Amino acid sequence: MAGYHDFVRYSLSEGRTGRISLKPPKVVGVAVSRGTRDYQEDAHTVTAIHIPPTELRHSLNRYFGLNWDPGHIGETLAGQVVFAGIYDGHGGNAVSGFLQKELHALFEQVDPSEVPELVSGLQGVGGYFRRFKGGALVDWIKPADPPRTLDLEARATLAFLAADKRVSALRESEQCGATASVALLQSLDPQAPFFATQDLALTVAHCGQPFNPPNYLFFPSLSDTHVLLCGAGSARAYPMTEDHHADTRGEQARLRRMGQGIVTDSFGETRYMGALANTRGFGDTKYKYFGMTPEPEIRTRRLKGRTWSSLVLLSDGITSVLSDEEIVDLARQAPSPQRAAENVLSFAETIGLSDNATVIVIPLAVRNTADPVKQLPQLMSDVPFYLDGTYGTIPPANFPIRCDDPYPEPQPSRKLVMFNALQLQPCDDLGGNGLYRQITWKG
Repeated sequence: MAGYHDFVRYSLSEGRTGRISLKPPKVVGVAVSRGTRDYQEDAHTVTAIHIPPTELRHSLNRYFGLNWDPGHIGETLAGQVVFAGIYDGHGGNAVSGFLQKELHALFEQVDPSEVPELVSGLQGVGGYFRRFKGGALVDWIKPADPPRTLDLEARATLAFLAADKRVSALRESEQCGATASVALLQSLDPQAPFFATQDLALTVAHCGQPFNPPNYLFFPSLSDTHVLLCGAGSARAYPMTEDHHADTRGEQARLRRMGQGIVTDSFGETRYMGALANTRGFGDTKYKYFGMTPEPEIRTRRLKGRTWSSLVLLSDGITSVLSDEEIVDLARQAPSPQRAAENVLSFAETIGLSDNATVIVIPLAVRNTADPVKQLPQLMSDVPFYLDGTYGTIPPANFPIRCDDPYPEPQPSRKLVMFNALQLQPCDDLGGNGLYRQITWKG
């Protein structure tokens, strides 16, 4: 059943299946800028992939204790997962470009039989990896009878290691690399796609341990790639990627065996061996010996009801100038995912964006409306729609969404940032440091 594609399926009545394209800006919002750079090293992918339902069932049981039965909805719908990946390159765009084209395919194609060779290949690097035991893949190094079922953590780790092996064959990989964050969204309601379901399983695989300047009080999220859940009725921000770097406890313990030092430069940036801002990522093969690893960190969360309005994936061009709360405020008031992405990027440019920047906004449930049933036809009115081989747009009366509780009206935030699309007014505070941005609320 493998074969990624640019649409999602969902179940209709009488055994029929509808399709919705992932390309229109009303389904997924994307905004990209190269900032003041002469080049673009960011890349991204949003697509639908197929993962064996047995693995998804195993993962749901492991992470959430959910006894999910995919048998009644069929193989195609049961294995459908939305894949959103954001890649921040450095030293060139060869590695980020490779991930954009290949990582989602590898998520579908990797097989547990590849584990022994991949682990052996890393052990052959020597140094840090000489005693590498396989990490999340340790249970698949030796054949088992019956074969063990992968879960999403193991599949993501296997896909990341397989991608890095291919990246290492690129001529540019010695001096070039990339960090990555991948979000996997599985609707647990076959009658509703990811943006309408009230029961969604979210898994995030993150590979990119960033630096954070010490004592940088107001912007704690200076990661190369970042995944953020945005609250629906408030400015609540829930990071799905952890911001830790070479001098944090976990990474320091992992790298200590190599005896290399951590240097803080005059800008307050911490770097491993005086060179690496990131200690996890793809490529940078000359640092593999010292512990540069492609192993991802995995986080999961089950999203029920309408607590969250959107999932936002960002590169560090955004997170280096905006806090999580500011991003939430800018995104949650927007009328569509595309406008939300543009709002975040535009404001970052207003206050001094310099790096490459990418914003991906994925709507969850129905965004910021008191009546989801009435809002959905307007939201999706011009989105390509396929029904039993017929092309058109979504028929409002036929779209299957259930709404039991009123959705909370969005309220103006009283925190650092308040947002109105027509009133953006940067200003300095705290002695002209520009650490606060004031946005005037006009409605």
